[in-house]
Formats: sequence, C-alpha cells, structure tokens
Amino acid sequence: MSYLADNTDKLSPIGSKAKKITTNVLKQMKANGEKISMLTAYDYSLAKLVDGAGVDVILVGDSASNVMAGHETTLPITLDQMIYHAQSVIRAINYALVVVDLPFGSYQGNSKEALTSSIRIMKESGAHAVKLEGGREVKESIERILTAGIPVMGHLGLTPQSIYKFGTYEVRAREEAERQRLLEDAKMMEEVGVFAIILEKVPADLAKEVATLVDIPVIGIGAGGGIDGQVLVLHDMLGINKEFSPRFLRRYADLHTVITNAIGQYIKDVKSSDFPNEKEQY
Repeated sequence: MSYLADNTDKLSPIGSKAKKITTNVLKQMKANGEKISMLTAYDYSLAKLVDGAGVDVILVGDSASNVMAGHETTLPITLDQMIYHAQSVIRAINYALVVVDLPFGSYQGNSKEALTSSIRIMKESGAHAVKLEGGREVKESIERILTAGIPVMGHLGLTPQSIYKFGTYEVRAREEAERQRLLEDAKMMEEVGVFAIILEKVPADLAKEVATLVDIPVIGIGAGGGIDGQVLVLHDMLGINKEFSPRFLRRYADLHTVITNAIGQYIKDVKSSDFPNEKEQY
C-alpha cells in the first residue's frame, strides 16, 4: 500500500489535498508554513518507492554522475544521460513533482543552448521542471528557459558543477560579501520567475534569511531547519553509499549492510547447493 493511500493524516493539509504536486502547490505549501520533502532518484524501481512513500519533489540530480556512474564529480554526466535517467523516473511517478538537473556544459554562457537543453529534457523525458546552478551569471539562461514556459528551480550556495573553480566542498557564504551576493541572487531569481531555490551548504542563519526574503520555496541541503524544505541524495540517506558523511546527512537505513549480507548469503547458498531447493524448481 502507498503512503498516500494509508497515511494521508500524516501529510500536510495542502499535500494531502493535492492529487499531484505542482509548482503552484509548492508555493501554497510555503505560504501555509508546510515543509516540503525532496529526494533524488535516478531509476524506475527506486523512484516508484520514493513516489509511493509520498515525497513531494523528486530530483533527477546530476549526482547520478557520482552514485550511478562512479565519477568523482558531477561534471562528466551528459545531457543524453540525464534524459535517460529522467525517462526512467517519470515512468514511476504518480504524485511527486519531478525536477531534472541541467548538466554541466548544457546552459552556462549560452542562453540559447540552455533553452535547447531544457526543451529536450521536457520533450524527451516528460519531466515537470529543470534545475540549474548559479546566480546572476546564469540569469540570461533562466530568462530564456522561462520564455518557453518551462519551470526553473535555482541552486545557490555550494554549486558542485563549479567545484574546480572553488577547489573545495566547504560551507559557502561565510564572508559578508558572498553572503550579500547570495541574498541578492536569491531575490533576483524570484523576480525573474524561478519557482523555488535550493541552498546547499550555507550557514543556517543565512538560509533562514533567504527563506524570509523571498516568497518562493527555499529547500536546503546542509542549510539548517529554518527554511521551507529539505533534500537529500537517496543513496546517502538509505545508507547505500557509506563513503560520504557530511554533518547534514542523516542516514535513515543501513542498506549497505543489508544488501551485502543478502548477497553473501546467496553466494553461500549457491556454493552449498542449498539454492535452488526442490520448491524452487520446475
């Protein structure tokens, strides 16, 4: 049974009334003071579980470059690969809003290419929105994408696609100049027309200030609890990936151990001829 069928009393009032989450529903949730839940997903099977559990937003993140393909950074993943993952996720979805990352190189410095990339994602995957990293430097790309009626989610703070520029995954916007720039970029994004902003690894008090400054939802990852919602990478919060342990990550399961033990038992049963037994044969 799905979360939505059996546990609607646990959902927020706006979320429980909505048959499907939209950008407008998210804005209503913020106005109503209701927290927004968001997780990543990259394939049909896990996306079906995430959606069935009642998560509001699913991000088909370029973090697939790390957790699915094993790359050190998010930079190598291509637009074609992002579309493939988005197609897989969309087939599983009944409730959540699906947002797809524009990968590195598909929007920076060329607003026409940004629009072309976004149109491909929407047409070929059936996704509901796109997300891109950066502030004023990608304003023209945001505006161009919005002219086609494509919803855009912004991403400020730590921007993993710019890792080689900054050279570190440390918390961003501790200094006053960068703090002020982030506030200005957040306000600019709202004025331009993005429907929500992700803040990654910024001080909690700054994130709260941003959420108060703008009327659109602000969703955090390592940005404290004073904002409108939270997002985590699914493989991290399920404990599949144990190599990544930042302060903001809470592991809700230890699937690394569960899966390893299950595979180990399978190997043992095959080696001992215990599997398959008579009931498991034709």
